[in-house]
Amino acid sequence: MTTVRTGSFTFTGWDEAPYSEPDGGKKLTRASVTNDFHGDVEGTSRLEYLMIYLEEGRGSFVGLEQIEGKVGGRAGSFVLQHSGTFDGPTVQATWTVVPGSGGGDLVGLRGEGGYVAEHGQKATPFTLDYAFE
Repeated sequence: MTTVRTGSFTFTGWDEAPYSEPDGGKKLTRASVTNDFHGDVEGTSRLEYLMIYLEEGRGSFVGLEQIEGKVGGRAGSFVLQHSGTFDGPTVQATWTVVPGSGGGDLVGLRGEGGYVAEHGQKATPFTLDYAFE
């Protein structure tokens, strides 16, 4: 990749509900999330997480997030695929631009990055190392 972008995102909405809670098993939930991005990536997003809650406040998640806005001065939309874990108040995630997901001036966008967040933190810093095909 050629350009590392940094910035932050802020959760603007979080709606989480369990979809499986078997006796003696682990709770699975789905969360519909909205975010505002600021910095080198500007825009708004819709994100769907699937999560598993393990013992002692630990768990794992995957998600797909569609961002509408600007990257490197180009306007359009693209999708990030998330994978991460949470352990107590700390959330760690990596993400990858889904190949072929770019629209508008973001056609051909590829990249990867991630974030580390702390529960209760207002803005979460992120990185996105990207290039255009």
